[in-house]
Amino acid sequence: MNQEIVMSDNLSWKLYKEEHVIQDEWIDFRRNIYELPDGTKIGPVYNYSKHSFSVVVALDEEGRYICVKQYRHGLDEITTEFPAGGIEYKEKSDVPYITDKNIIATEEEAFETAKRELQEETGYVSEDWTHLITVPANATLSNSNVHIYLAKGCKHVSGQHLDFSEFLNVELLSEDELKNRIFGGDFKQSLHILAWYMAREKM
Repeated sequence: MNQEIVMSDNLSWKLYKEEHVIQDEWIDFRRNIYELPDGTKIGPVYNYSKHSFSVVVALDEEGRYICVKQYRHGLDEITTEFPAGGIEYKEKSDVPYITDKNIIATEEEAFETAKRELQEETGYVSEDWTHLITVPANATLSNSNVHIYLAKGCKHVSGQHLDFSEFLNVELLSEDELKNRIFGGDFKQSLHILAWYMAREKM
């Protein structure tokens, strides 16, 4: 028997109770209770806010992808990925910790971060930039955004200027070499793979 599908305009959850489990300069990790559209309470539901960040699909003057290799403690592995970095919130915030509001960046702030991180991590700069997309980094759990850019014709102008915790090597990869890293290799950042697909579509 076919059953009728009932559509509703009321799909939103209402925040009933919020607890900040950890809230510091790196993360705002929250344990929440929500009220569902039918009035039922559900919890605990965990949300977090972290720095929004920029990812740069960068190609040098020979069309090679400028990548970096570094350790990622989530995987406990060394991975290959595109240059990227968090967008600072402290200068525009009246509190010294992450909130769900102060990690939302403007495109101007994200673009400045993209240019800075590309040069600091790799020593390359570009005069040919395209904003590809800005999307939530993990819409199920977080309101932080990823801002993805394409930088073409990059020129090497300096050495690296790394933060104290950054230990990374620069690698120049052809299209085929990068594809091999993505499909079965050490290129494992899902949002960076999204960035590659979007850059290929744009090019």
